[in-house]
Amino acid sequence: MHSRRDGILDGAGDAGDRESVGWMVDGDLGSKLPTKWTPLRWMRQLLWPTRSSPDSPKPLRPTAYLDGLRGFAAFLVYIHHHQLFAHGGSNYAQAIAFENAFGWNGQFYFATFVGIRNFFTGGHMAVATFYVISGYVLSAKPLALIQAGEFLKLGDNLASAFFRRWFRLYIPLIVTTFIYVTSWHVFGYWNPLCEAKPTIGEELWNWYAEFKNFSFLFKEGPIWVTYNTHLWSIPLEMRGSMAAFMACLALSRATTKARLLCILFMAFYFLYIVDGFYCALFMTGMLQCDLDLLARRTDLYYPRFLRRLEPYKTFIYYHLFAISMWLAGVPSVTAKVEDLRANPGWYWMSFLKPQAVFDYKWFYLFWAANMLVACVPRIWWLKRFFESRFCQFLGRISFSLYLVHGPILATIGDRVYHMVGYVRGGDHTEELKAWANLLPLPKTGPLGLELAFLLPQMILLPLTFWVADVVTRGVDEPSVRFAAWLYRRMTGGTAEPKPLEPVALLRIT
Repeated sequence: MHSRRDGILDGAGDAGDRESVGWMVDGDLGSKLPTKWTPLRWMRQLLWPTRSSPDSPKPLRPTAYLDGLRGFAAFLVYIHHHQLFAHGGSNYAQAIAFENAFGWNGQFYFATFVGIRNFFTGGHMAVATFYVISGYVLSAKPLALIQAGEFLKLGDNLASAFFRRWFRLYIPLIVTTFIYVTSWHVFGYWNPLCEAKPTIGEELWNWYAEFKNFSFLFKEGPIWVTYNTHLWSIPLEMRGSMAAFMACLALSRATTKARLLCILFMAFYFLYIVDGFYCALFMTGMLQCDLDLLARRTDLYYPRFLRRLEPYKTFIYYHLFAISMWLAGVPSVTAKVEDLRANPGWYWMSFLKPQAVFDYKWFYLFWAANMLVACVPRIWWLKRFFESRFCQFLGRISFSLYLVHGPILATIGDRVYHMVGYVRGGDHTEELKAWANLLPLPKTGPLGLELAFLLPQMILLPLTFWVADVVTRGVDEPSVRFAAWLYRRMTGGTAEPKPLEPVALLRIT
């Protein structure tokens, strides 16, 4: 029994130790570098990686489906932002229609149909899914140690996780935004989303001032960075991570039943009493992980009512998946609940929103994301899809994809969309007039699937994937190793505590 259980827990612990907002790292990049290292070879390896042999694929981890789910969610963020960016120019009403339900204001677009809309504007759902997955994998190793009664190792694990988390999340952000803010001074191009400062020195000072506030865990007020507004979710990821770590520590000595009830109460508290949806998502991810680990063990308490539902699990999870897809498409053009009630099919649902939730969409996305994460491993074709090679690739580059897709969209993407006919007004009119309609393409076809939108993806999508892959190997994965190396250095080369000498034990006694 111990060997089987240890194998399961080792897999979960591996995921939890290497989790990030981007995802987990496989292997050591150093082993991929040429034996004789030179700057030229390193640059070639970074920009053009060697393909792995298809004859010896790596075995999938037990949590591989979560890798793929997070990666595909990051891909949906990419699609969402491109759809709104392109259609927000020549016909802003179409961008508004994307964010509303099927039939809103008499408009019946295929892209807004229930379930289908998630492939066009699923970015909000993706962020909620990120938080549930993070809560799951960050707590996997600590919960496994708690269930095994390894409290000394639990302290070591949480100390390491606390120390490494800030570096893990913010080093890639620092590097990518630094390169971005200096690029328009070095190359002299115009950026539509950022007003360039007169000198690069002033630009870097402004970048520093924004980042120091942005990275402060306890910052009050709006959390925003003008250089890449899509990064608003990173500080919330950091806060949710701290909440998960502290919950593991605080509940480590509790009984199994008490621990589950406390996690459930904290999720309720964050969602219904205070406006902390992101912490609620982390807590429910932690709860799902705890239940999954308990389900694999026969010597610990597991909720009896869940075992009674085992014969009906296929029926239950297919229905939960359908409900998840519906809730994931919650209209989100504004945060006003009155606008939600104006959407077909959402009037009565609007009365379920708790008073504490300011932006109503996060309440419905809370339930949608939790249902989705629970359903994926229990619906075979969903799990197989997220374990596919494409989704695993997306999972590996997901953090970098999240970091770089916005800057690429605002620079190269903006010009490409202007070129094919998606001309944006306002400040764009004068600055990008040379690009407007250079190669106009027909905007025929269903909303979101126009030829003028799909053909530019032949350039923008591979380019974004390539840059994300380069950033993953050149910045993201090294930041994981740097954080681990720094922690080892801070602990004297080992994270394991030294045993007390007999004399010390006598003194303590």
